[in-house]
Amino acid sequence: MKTAIVIPARFASVRFPGKPLHVIKGKFLIERVIEQALKCKVADVIVCATDDKKIYNAVKKLGYNVFMTPVNLKSGTDRIAYVAKKHLKGCSVFINVQGDEPLADPMLMSALIKELKKDKSLHYVTAAVEMEKSEDINNPNIVKVVLDKNNNALYFSRSAVPFIRGGGANVPKPKFYKHMGIYGYKRDFLLKFASLKPTMLEQAECLEQLRALEAGNKVKVVISKKDSLGVDTPADAWRVSRLIK
Repeated sequence: MKTAIVIPARFASVRFPGKPLHVIKGKFLIERVIEQALKCKVADVIVCATDDKKIYNAVKKLGYNVFMTPVNLKSGTDRIAYVAKKHLKGCSVFINVQGDEPLADPMLMSALIKELKKDKSLHYVTAAVEMEKSEDINNPNIVKVVLDKNNNALYFSRSAVPFIRGGGANVPKPKFYKHMGIYGYKRDFLLKFASLKPTMLEQAECLEQLRALEAGNKVKVVISKKDSLGVDTPADAWRVSRLIK
C-alpha cells in the first residue's frame, strides 16, 4: 500500500494572511512542515497542495513536490482528495499534515500510517493528546475528543467535554483529550468523504471530522505522548520560533 503525505496550504487565512510564507528563523513556515514530513521514513510520497501561486512557486523553488488545486475547494481534505484523484492514483493511504504545523511529529505520522495498514476495516484515523490545564479544556479554539474503550472517537467538540456534573464530587475524574490536526485516510474513504455534503453537527461546531461520525463511520484515534503547536496567529509563530533550536 503506497502512502502519500499531503500538506494542504492556503494563503488566505483570516487571522494570519500569507502564513505559509511567514519566515521562522530563516525558513518559510511551509518549508518547516515539509521538512518534518520528510523525516517520516514509512511514507512514499511527500507533496504540498495549494491554491496559491506564490506558495506554489516558493515550494517549487525549494525543490519539493507541489500541486496546484482549484481556489473553490473549501478544506484541506478537499485539496487532498483532488490531488489523490488527479495526481496520486497509485497511492492507497493518505496522511493530512496541515500546513501550519511546523513541529508536526514524524513518529506520529508513522503511527497513523501503520494503524491504517494493519487494520483492513479501518478507513479513517486521527490523533489526540491528553491535557490537564483548565484553560485549555475550556478554550473553544482547542478541539476536544471523547473516546470509547477502544480509542474510537465518540464525539469531537469545541466545548469542554465530557461535562463534569456537580464539579466532579464523588465521581472518577475523566481524561480530557485535545484533538490534533493530523488525519489519515484510505483512498476510497477519502474520495467518498470529500463528496459528502456538510452535516448539521459539522456546521454547528465547524469541525469536518463530525461529518464522518454523522455518516456512521468509525474514527480511530491514536494517542500521542507529546503535543504540537500549530500556527494560527503571528503570536503562535513567535512561540514556535522560541521552541526551535
